[in-house]
Amino acid sequence: MKIHQLRIDFNVTEEIKRFVYVYIIESSCLYLIDSGVYGSESIIIPYIESIGRKKEEIRGIFLTHAHPDHIGTAAYFREKCGCKVYASYGEKPWIEDIDLQFKERPIPGFYNLAGKSSAVDTTVEDGDILQPEKELTLRVVGTPGHSADEVSYIIDDNMFIGDTVPVKGEIPIYINKEKTMNSLNILDNTEGVNTFYPAWDKTYTKKELSEKTEEARHLIRQIDSSLSKTGKNSSLDILVDAVCSDLDMPFLKSNPLFIRTVSSHIKS
Repeated sequence: MKIHQLRIDFNVTEEIKRFVYVYIIESSCLYLIDSGVYGSESIIIPYIESIGRKKEEIRGIFLTHAHPDHIGTAAYFREKCGCKVYASYGEKPWIEDIDLQFKERPIPGFYNLAGKSSAVDTTVEDGDILQPEKELTLRVVGTPGHSADEVSYIIDDNMFIGDTVPVKGEIPIYINKEKTMNSLNILDNTEGVNTFYPAWDKTYTKKELSEKTEEARHLIRQIDSSLSKTGKNSSLDILVDAVCSDLDMPFLKSNPLFIRTVSSHIKS
């Protein structure tokens, strides 16, 4: 088995440039961990061909969660290759109905990123063991917080962790502070894993993961401290302003996803 890390660059708006990593699992057949934004087949297919394989060999897409930069080409590959799409119970509604996702989580450029709805063929949950072929076994680990029911996947001593870890210097995006903290602990205490594959950063060794999860905890504690200092009974606008000031990230004031992050601290 080989693991290929493929970077997908995209624009949220003309001014906002982002990227996400898609992972290609090369075994007897091919499998994707997440699928990038809509149109990512123009990057994924040439790469697959460059390693001497064909897109028709893709037999499964394992989605960590339902956000647009992860599900964008799931429908394309399911239709063109007949592959199965795997996702958790809690993420399935947003994958199968992107209009519902947009209604509940409107973000700029949503449909340009999400593309179209995709059926989920197999729903998964924490503790499931998947064996799409004889040579390949995946273990499902629940790591919610960034999204409602995000999951990670373990293959041998490798763990694909999506957006579970808020990355220092990036926009901290999560909808549940307590679940995010718990998921960080889960990653730290998962035995038998030596390499961790996030969607928004380079791969981590076990030591590097510990450093990243501690940075994430520190960031979460910073937000808590800022809110406590300001007073959680203050208006949301005032609280967001205070957090942005303390984090020296004024550009986050109008970001709806960051506002949800702050809200998750108020509710906890």
